[in-house]
Amino acid sequence: MPIAIYGHYGFALLLIPTAAADYLEYERFQLMDSIRPFIEGGKLKVYSVDSINNESWLNNHMDPRHKSIRHQQWNNYIFNEVIPFIKNNSSQETPIFTCGASFGALHSMNLFLKRPDLINGVMAMSGVYELTEYTKGYYDEDVYFNSPMHFMSNLTDHNILEQIRKSNHIHIMTGSGAYEDPSSSGRFAKILYDKGIWYELDVWGQEWTHDWPTWRAMLPHYLGTRF
Repeated sequence: MPIAIYGHYGFALLLIPTAAADYLEYERFQLMDSIRPFIEGGKLKVYSVDSINNESWLNNHMDPRHKSIRHQQWNNYIFNEVIPFIKNNSSQETPIFTCGASFGALHSMNLFLKRPDLINGVMAMSGVYELTEYTKGYYDEDVYFNSPMHFMSNLTDHNILEQIRKSNHIHIMTGSGAYEDPSSSGRFAKILYDKGIWYELDVWGQEWTHDWPTWRAMLPHYLGTRF
């Protein structure tokens, strides 16, 4: 699967597309332009990957179990191929942060929480953290373990929780305008709070809708003020 790379130095920002999009989506919608000063200044190097949502939860012609399997295969692709590629392309010490908007926010959060030994933190924009929002009523073990709102509530593994707690970069951002769901971000943040996990929840106002102008404002703001 293709990966778009932007920049030469800095920490690695692993961008996960929104709903049914591909690895060039963030470039097409000018988000890359909005963070270009940080890329050219050597603060970060961006790796933008393909999603497989059209081959899983957004494909209305697939058996739900096959969608679930495909989602897990994509996770394994990120962990076993993309992360090693980033380390080899940068350095073994380079920190990696996942980032995404909309469905990409769920994926970004899920990837970090499942493998905090590989991923150092997450910036999730305008997300809903219950995978069941996308599964049309289907539920199995893989759905549970890829739905942060579900599995984090019951996570008791001390080692994994301690690895998550080490991160100073768990950023949950959302607008309050049309098609945003700030209550979902708030409910998920409460789960992290109950687990003793540091996070930042930032709810923007009604003028910030579930759309690209919001994300083109959010991401450079956080890169400039939190990193």
